[in-house]
Amino acid sequence: MSGDGQVRVLLADDQALVRAGFRMVVDSQPELTVVGEAGDGLAAVELTRRLAPDLVLMDVRMPVLDGVEATRRVLALPRAPKVVMLTTYDLDEHALAALRAGAGGFLLKDATPEELLTAIRTVHAGDAVLAASTTRRLLDRLAPPLDPAAARSAATLTGREREVLTGLARGWSNAEIAEWLAVAPGTVKTHVGNILAKLRVRDRVQAVVLAYEAGVVRPGER
Repeated sequence: MSGDGQVRVLLADDQALVRAGFRMVVDSQPELTVVGEAGDGLAAVELTRRLAPDLVLMDVRMPVLDGVEATRRVLALPRAPKVVMLTTYDLDEHALAALRAGAGGFLLKDATPEELLTAIRTVHAGDAVLAASTTRRLLDRLAPPLDPAAARSAATLTGREREVLTGLARGWSNAEIAEWLAVAPGTVKTHVGNILAKLRVRDRVQAVVLAYEAGVVRPGER
């Protein structure tokens, strides 16, 4: 975040009209500002290195370098921004790869301006865009076979932590998980922090991907 408290956003999409629409929505908000635009994945990486935005809206499918690899490179930078992936398709196999690469969630390009702004604010705040039914359906459809390494990581969780992780996989907020488990929201927040530390993942999205890989949550489970 800049010294004036604004969230600096970089737009990465190969369609100029799409970028123009996103810019109009983002710049309409007093605390958000677009600091640059990239027409391909490689340019997105270079601009991120040079401009140090707080958040990148990254299209999954771009020329020169696709959004998944661009996300990996961007998140490896010393001052890594948050990343929200953009996709045209509801169930895009690339979107799961993007989540694995470290994106804080993904958004359909036909999302409303309000949904776009909510996603930016949510991911910038350190949470993940996970509640959308499209994200859960994507994980359900594209859930990988069991990963022994992921299963070993999940085995370090307590029974209560596994319950909280299941709630996260259902797209629930801390408050909803707290109500389900009849505990205080603060307790759930503590459990989430412990889960991220034990699984060695950066956010809730990464934790949920690992939960599917480990078999803690299975496709179609709710």
